[in-house]
Amino acid sequence: MSEHIHFKAREMQFSAYGGEVQSKAAICRLVGTDESKTMGAGVACFDDAFISWTVLYDELIVVLEGEFVLTVGNETINAKAGDVIWIPEKSPVVYSGKKAKVFYALYPVNWNNS
Repeated sequence: MSEHIHFKAREMQFSAYGGEVQSKAAICRLVGTDESKTMGAGVACFDDAFISWTVLYDELIVVLEGEFVLTVGNETINAKAGDVIWIPEKSPVVYSGKKAKVFYALYPVNWNNS
């Protein structure tokens, strides 16, 4: 574990994700189990992508750019730059957006080992 890390925007590497809509969603995982024993974080982009998922962790999302759309159960949240969304563990969600870039933080970082 390192003491601190400076993630420079120009050096962030995004990878496509989301199954069939890979070209419309990308993620840059910044903090994972190599960096922290407790929390994870990264940046994700969505442009007409629809990613269905059940979060297996507590998640906080900060919208950085564009319009981010989160469907939680039957509720749809339309969020813009500066908006913050809290999602509790075990929530069924659909991530989507129009030219959206978001920062996310999650806890626990080792959710897939539980």
